[in-house]
Amino acid sequence: MSEHIVKSYDEDLSQLRTMLAQMGGLVEQQLDDAIYALTRRDTALADRVIQNDERVDVLEREIEEKAILTIARRQPVARDLREIMVAIRVSSDLERIGDLAKNTAKRTHAMSDQLPRKLLVGVTRMGRLAQVEVKNILDAYSRSDADLAMEVWRADEDLDALYNSIFRELLTYMMEDPRNISLCTHLLFGAKNMERVGDHATNIAENIYYLVHGKPLSEGRPKKDVTSGMRGDIEGSDDR
Repeated sequence: MSEHIVKSYDEDLSQLRTMLAQMGGLVEQQLDDAIYALTRRDTALADRVIQNDERVDVLEREIEEKAILTIARRQPVARDLREIMVAIRVSSDLERIGDLAKNTAKRTHAMSDQLPRKLLVGVTRMGRLAQVEVKNILDAYSRSDADLAMEVWRADEDLDALYNSIFRELLTYMMEDPRNISLCTHLLFGAKNMERVGDHATNIAENIYYLVHGKPLSEGRPKKDVTSGMRGDIEGSDDR
């Protein structure tokens, strides 16, 4: 390749990385705001999260279009092609995390009762764990750090375990008093959204591993979510 073509290709990759960094930062903020809105019943903030989700969707489309154009123009191979394909996959997972943040924020409008402090602590902690996973996986992606990505991949077990604990606790509240059913159901959906955020972070981790090593991760994904059988019902309950 001529020096001009190599330089142009490097510029294309740099633009892709910049766009993904922008999308990642926005998704991190959306997740933080959604958790705060839900646990503090801040409907104004929840509405901003819902409205800002369109910005996440636009960025995903722009990244996909940029990636496809780069492939068509440069015809990359090996590591270069993997980097572009992984960028598309990562943007897709980030878009889904944005959807989960939006759906969590939607629950705020249905929270009319004061949250029990014990439940508030558990849901808040779960949200923070999900945020840490997203932050760390974005750092791993920006540095092409497969070791850090694998740390996030393995740490997802902690998020699953916490979700299982919250799930059982919410069921206890619902059985003790039927008046708790509505409140606990919305909290359950919010907690499940955070568990799914962790799943998308592990997707990104596997793609980073593929990017760096040139082969898929062969280990089975760690999973401790005992409620996985109801995932389809929960995921299908909110509009994207």
